[in-house]
Amino acid sequence: MKWKILNKTTDYTNKEVIEKLLENRGLKTEKEIEEFLNSKHPEKFTAQDLGIDQKEIEKALKRIKKAIEEDEGIIVYGDYDADGICATAILWETLYKLTKNVLPYIPERVNEGYGLNENSIKNLKLKIKNLGLIIAVDHGIVGNEKIKYAKELGVDVIVCDHHQPGKELPDCEAIVHTDKVCAAAIAWFVARELTTVDSRLKAVDGSYLDLVAIATIADLEPLLGINRSFVKDGLEALNQTNRPGLLSIFEEAGIKKREIGTYEVGFIIAPRLNAMGRMEHALDSLRLICTSKADQAKDLASKLGLTNKERQALTEETALHAKEILRGMEMQKLLFLGHETYNQGIIGLVAGRLVEEFYRPAIVLSIGEVYAKASARSISGFNIIEAIRSQTDLLVDAGGHPMAAGFTVETTKIEILKNKLLEVAEKLITPDILEKSLKVDLELPLSGISLSLWKEVQSLSPFGLGNPEPIFFCEAIIRDFRLVGSEGKHLKLTLIDGTLNKSFPNKFFSAIAFNQGKVAANLSLGQKVKVAYALSLNEWNNEKKVELKVKDINGN
Repeated sequence: MKWKILNKTTDYTNKEVIEKLLENRGLKTEKEIEEFLNSKHPEKFTAQDLGIDQKEIEKALKRIKKAIEEDEGIIVYGDYDADGICATAILWETLYKLTKNVLPYIPERVNEGYGLNENSIKNLKLKIKNLGLIIAVDHGIVGNEKIKYAKELGVDVIVCDHHQPGKELPDCEAIVHTDKVCAAAIAWFVARELTTVDSRLKAVDGSYLDLVAIATIADLEPLLGINRSFVKDGLEALNQTNRPGLLSIFEEAGIKKREIGTYEVGFIIAPRLNAMGRMEHALDSLRLICTSKADQAKDLASKLGLTNKERQALTEETALHAKEILRGMEMQKLLFLGHETYNQGIIGLVAGRLVEEFYRPAIVLSIGEVYAKASARSISGFNIIEAIRSQTDLLVDAGGHPMAAGFTVETTKIEILKNKLLEVAEKLITPDILEKSLKVDLELPLSGISLSLWKEVQSLSPFGLGNPEPIFFCEAIIRDFRLVGSEGKHLKLTLIDGTLNKSFPNKFFSAIAFNQGKVAANLSLGQKVKVAYALSLNEWNNEKKVELKVKDINGN
């Protein structure tokens, strides 16, 4: 793997290391650094901070207040992923404190699809007494025709969304939109602003931040600025949460309260919430989040855990099948494939696996008799939703972000669409975009590693997209190495300083290289290697030691 080393000077003090890390993240002025290290608490955020139009918020609050005062039926119509589920929970729970004539609604992925559905709106209108308002959360910004249909039935719509808008905005009561934060953060802001128009609501500034943190991390929002604040304060709330559903997830997954960070959310909690929408119905994930009953929470957490295991197995099976298809094809700049057997719920995950393996944008389709559903994942430098929308005339619908998107296409038009998108990719994707690289912040010899440095590096957390975990590199000598984990997937090493620093003799560091077991064949005892690594902390018997998480060995 090619290393992109951002700073090559060595021998930094701890303070200089932190300054270089901040600079690498685009933070150079004293004001920028101060705002990053001492970020605003979310309770102080304004609509302008979030990129939301204040007039639209005021219109939304006015319409919600009218619905409550006139006892209209209200539906909080969400989405089936972790962000949509958390956003739905926040708004529904808030509104339920003001009116009992409000219900949450999560569509079923296969039969109803993403976003508003005309049949669903029609059925809701028939079933719910005096239904007058739908609040669409995590969708709706491109739901023009569905919103028009709702209005024809006498139902107003408020849109709370963060996806990219189309050429024309929908005609609705209010559009609370921004692309700066996730849908749950928008829902949180609407809930907070409701406290200003209804005295029955206590301040919700500190409430629901646990859910906002889950949604922000799950939806891969860049952890800088306001998103960093939401996650930093939200993780504190999550580690202190008393929600029976979240506590049951912690127990079922074997994670400890007060030790939950971005990894636990992104790789353990969020996949369980997402699994129901992928495999069955996301309503059970919403029930889990909202339940106040410990027994029900435990049962639902067990169900989510089992469903997540099924999802993992199906994803693995489908990804292997997709890779076999690709091996029989000429490798293009854009990967485009589908099959009649692919489950709609996991094609996005399969596309992500293909991007990891081949480092190319990937589109994977679940092909039906009349229509095919597709999910797309991209790489840095290629805006996948723009590419897809360039072929609007061939699509039934489309939506998403620059890095992840989805669309529906008539099955008979798949080949035409494929050829058109391959042409777009051929023009826009240059060889340097397809070159996978590892960004390395700076050279840091083993002699520069200390517990105090680890603590200072942690002041930059939470780490994630936009604020990556700092990566260093050094020269080291291999004192010992062995394969660990099932089938020897991982590599455990003991390293000593390779700079022959006489003031730093014989001190060694433990290191782990996850999923790099194959590298062992090229290593030997006493060998000098270049290692790209992150810092981690090992606590055992009240003793704290800094260890290395190896990202790459002998890169160039």
